[in-house]
Amino acid sequence: MIGVGLVGYGYWGPNLARNFAAQADCSLAAICEINPARAELARRHYPAARVTADFKQLLSDPAIQAILVAVPVSAHFALAKQALEAGKDVLVEKPLTSTAVEAKELIRLAKERGRLLAVDHTFLFTGAVQRIKQLIDSEALGKIMYVDSVRINLGLFQHDVNVIYDLAPHDLAIMSYLIDEEPLAVQAMGKSHGSDSLESVAYVHLEFPDNLIAHFHFNWLAPVKIRRTLIGGTKQMIVYDDMEPSEKLKVYDKGVVMKQGDIDSIYKTIVDYRTGDMVAPKLSHHEALAVEARHFLDCVRLRSKPLADGAAGLWVVRILEAAQASLRANGRRITMEPE
Repeated sequence: MIGVGLVGYGYWGPNLARNFAAQADCSLAAICEINPARAELARRHYPAARVTADFKQLLSDPAIQAILVAVPVSAHFALAKQALEAGKDVLVEKPLTSTAVEAKELIRLAKERGRLLAVDHTFLFTGAVQRIKQLIDSEALGKIMYVDSVRINLGLFQHDVNVIYDLAPHDLAIMSYLIDEEPLAVQAMGKSHGSDSLESVAYVHLEFPDNLIAHFHFNWLAPVKIRRTLIGGTKQMIVYDDMEPSEKLKVYDKGVVMKQGDIDSIYKTIVDYRTGDMVAPKLSHHEALAVEARHFLDCVRLRSKPLADGAAGLWVVRILEAAQASLRANGRRITMEPE
């Protein structure tokens, strides 16, 4: 039986608690929550778990092998660092940390202590993203030309991070998983329409080698909720719509073929449009967070590398930092230095 301790029972913590407590070989031993009302709710939901406001009680408990961190981003580094230093494996809610320097320190510490460091990139464990990964790796889509993603909704406004830090980690984590490339440059534009200076609407643009580009739209002020990603390949194209109840993934046999015209033709290049069938592959419909919980527990037991490890978390944080720098420089193109 693997004992886990959860710190944070606010917005995301209850989801982690529910999925880890449901695993047959997992014991939700303790929950740390400083808000009295949320702590009382945790006691009602999990009477067998010890609920405390003292994080050190979780760190000193030998029955707890892993710590789940679900608190505001600003506290991720300090809590994860303490947990690693106490000899615990750690799963941190996205994004891993506020800065790349902090992420690198956690990676170093985890390696030094022989502990696992994982980040909660939930969407990697969806049936749709797993199938897209298979299609890309098998070269069924051909060369990837672009990724175009929209993640918008009405709220929830955050008070410690802007819309990029709140919503972008999902799509950047997917991008990192699907495309095994380091971006060459990052640009971002955004504006605040709330009571503070935090951007509530933003656009992020990434440039990769071999003419691959990716564009992301994030918005807390949209009248509808949209979670849609287009991936264009030279052979096939994908529409991934997470709001679709049944056909979340559609693969289109569509594209263009460039041909050279006659030397005397005014059209030196002729464009042929190829239109084929659309296929909606059958996908696994298991809850992604349940699959992730199972995966993390297996990694703890087998001492294997998590799918979304510290390096994956660092990739996302580096892009977030570059996007922030671009925002502050009025959309200036930020060149990414190789790691």
